Amino acid sequence: MNKSFATNFIALAVLAAGYQLNNQVLLYAGLFAFSGAITNWLAIHMLFEKIPGLYGSGVIPARFEEFKLAIKTLMMEQFFTDENIDKFISKELSSNQSFDLEPIISKVDLSPAFDSLVNVISQSSFGGMLSMIGGTEALQPLKQPFVDRMKLSLVDMSKTDNVREALKDQLETPEMLADIKVKVENIIDQRLEELTPKLVKEMVQKMIKQHLGWLVVWGGVFGGLIGVLSSFVA
Repeated sequence: MNKSFATNFIALAVLAAGYQLNNQVLLYAGLFAFSGAITNWLAIHMLFEKIPGLYGSGVIPARFEEFKLAIKTLMMEQFFTDENIDKFISKELSSNQSFDLEPIISKVDLSPAFDSLVNVISQSSFGGMLSMIGGTEALQPLKQPFVDRMKLSLVDMSKTDNVREALKDQLETPEMLADIKVKVENIIDQRLEELTPKLVKEMVQKMIKQHLGWLVVWGGVFGGLIGVLSSFVA
């Protein structure tokens, strides 16, 4: 069962029971639990969906171009560096094996891509609401799943015919290093152009909702505890 739905359902059930039984403890616990859970659910939902009248909602689709630029910068500055290309060429020219970029990709630090995404969110108008659910620290559990997913995507991209041919064609030319980087950058641009805001939103949304669903659960739990305490001082 969906954690967010289950948490909100239980909170409403407790609220209804408190109202029916005229029990102030249950009433306050259900009210505060529902308030905490629904607020956290709305915060997560607003990352992806534009809600009329709520400024800052839909921040990830709205910052789509910045996200693509961060991916390109990451690949060109960490993956296709002069040092990595030199090592790759030396290895491949000395063997008859086909190109395999996966070992290089596995060593690339993709943390800056995740940090860039978090920075975009925190610096947007959504940053204030993000601080209500734990700030940027609440997004840290997503770091490793994001890095793993990005590495798989980079491995898949490296296996395309376009990337392989671009490398092979330039291996023995005097200007091979510069030419390779230009060609690869053009291919990356073309592939990124194939991405749509919807695809990026779905990729990040699936990952974030899977892990941040617990924010809704804990919002309901702590909200309920606050409600119980409030019932004794009301």
